[in-house]
Amino acid sequence: MTTQFEIGVIGSGNAAEGIVHGVLRKSVLLDDRIVASDPHADRRRVFADRFKIAVTDDNRYVVENSYIIILAVKPQQYAAVCDDFADLVREDHVIVSIMAGVSTRSIEARFPNVDARVVRVMPNLPMHVGAGMAGVHAGTHAREVDILRAQRIFEAGGRTIIIEDEALMDAVTAVSGSGPAYFYYFVEALTAAGQRAGLSQQQADILAKQTCLGAARMMIESGDTPAVLREKVMSPGGTTQAAIEFFSHKSLFDTIQDGVLAAWQRSQELGR
Repeated sequence: MTTQFEIGVIGSGNAAEGIVHGVLRKSVLLDDRIVASDPHADRRRVFADRFKIAVTDDNRYVVENSYIIILAVKPQQYAAVCDDFADLVREDHVIVSIMAGVSTRSIEARFPNVDARVVRVMPNLPMHVGAGMAGVHAGTHAREVDILRAQRIFEAGGRTIIIEDEALMDAVTAVSGSGPAYFYYFVEALTAAGQRAGLSQQQADILAKQTCLGAARMMIESGDTPAVLREKVMSPGGTTQAAIEFFSHKSLFDTIQDGVLAAWQRSQELGR
């Protein structure tokens, strides 16, 4: 069946905005091949004004006229959203879910009339600037070409890795899906500490952000592990060692791990 749109996005929040931005920026598709739906007029206006794509408040229109359906709604809403258009899902549809915690089996079950081709993806916020990370898992009926198409969409905003065991998608959510927020939280603290030490807000902000950018690039480009790089910065009896020893005394390493595991557990709960 020939469809008007290649990609139909259901739910036009921040994640969907990053996906569409990457697809258009990398010329994966032209703007006339994408449609997005959202119940809120302000979000539809953002997509129409920024990306010049078709928008609607009718999810059924999106499904009926698109080939790849990207489910970008909240996990708590997806059952009702899917039930509204379940009768329109065809054998040639590819359902790409970016919902945390919701298994491919759960999504497949919403469409009992077809062997729904579901691909589960967990992206993250930096896809807005082409530096995102996404884990990709194939559902029961997904074909190899479906995975490749999903990867092409999300690699327009960064990198992807294939996750064979779906149970590990909750770990992907906790590490990379939520990970940017942990990083931003650290930068907030680093900036605040700089101000407490006498720097202006602007000075501390610039120093913290550029330091983190440089550290991340060096970690990726040098090939060294974070532990090796940390040792290169830390001189015996020096300033860095004083900070690291204080962090260790406060069990910061364990606290961070426990926080990530709390996110992992919450992702599991969302899928129940």
